[in-house]
Amino acid sequence: CAELIDTSDVLLHCVCGAGKTELVVLSIANMLKRGRKVCFAIPRRQVVLELRERLAQYFPYAKVIAVCGGHTQETDGDLIICTTHQLYRYYRAFDLLILDEPDAFPFRGSEVLHGIADTCRKGHCIYLTATPDETMRKAVREGKMKELVLHQRPHGKPVPVPEILTAPAFILLIRMFRWIREFSDKPRMVFMPSVRGAERMASFMRLFFPVYVCTGRSEDRDEVIEAFRREKSGLMICTTVLERGVTVENVQVCVFQADSSVFDEASLTQMAGRAGRTFREPEGNVLFLCTERSEQAESCRDHIRAANAGA
Repeated sequence: CAELIDTSDVLLHCVCGAGKTELVVLSIANMLKRGRKVCFAIPRRQVVLELRERLAQYFPYAKVIAVCGGHTQETDGDLIICTTHQLYRYYRAFDLLILDEPDAFPFRGSEVLHGIADTCRKGHCIYLTATPDETMRKAVREGKMKELVLHQRPHGKPVPVPEILTAPAFILLIRMFRWIREFSDKPRMVFMPSVRGAERMASFMRLFFPVYVCTGRSEDRDEVIEAFRREKSGLMICTTVLERGVTVENVQVCVFQADSSVFDEASLTQMAGRAGRTFREPEGNVLFLCTERSEQAESCRDHIRAANAGA
């Protein structure tokens, strides 16, 4: 695995929560040992800061820096962890570029960002994702990159398979209310398809429960996520802004209106993948609530089942 990663562009296709960072640590180490420069590009600022702390512990003798909003005074190091947009600062700088979630926002559909990623490296690239898009799959078929598939999480437990319920909206609301009460001793995340829907649902749920809200409009997003993590039994109403890059121990997941056109198979897979990620709590519950039959919800469920079977 490490030898292949060190010699060519690679699509590292991992199930959600497979420990992607740990999989590429050896490749990073090999590069640093040879005096090469490495970059790890990630969509979210908070994850950049968290990962910088982890990798600095792994490589205490290397200069490991974070480059993101509020951290741009120093931009040169042996190992640079940055947000995706910060790649514009570098030209032919990296012998190894690691791109996390290249199929997601802001990379998805952005020719500019893909062009910047291509010009900032002089070596090869590792693409880390649980949901590769057709562009990456085509590159694998054409032999332009290799694919490594990992369908097992580090703790060895299967990814929770979503339960799908299709019913009228008022029945779904009742079922969600019961679900929230059923897991009242655990953290719960309820994903909504729109910011307005999330805010309205949060206003309603506040009549019965304390609620955290996190959407694209939330200015204090990082603080809200940290407070939710600390509470251990909180309720978070959120949008797809939290579908990736967030790990909350023992969290249970519900997607309301999972049949919405806002969601696709990849986003549903990512949301379901928030559950059961840690060694201490490797299991979880995932519920998809739909007002009509949803091909993307069923495809997500089948994809997770197939990944578990092939682990």
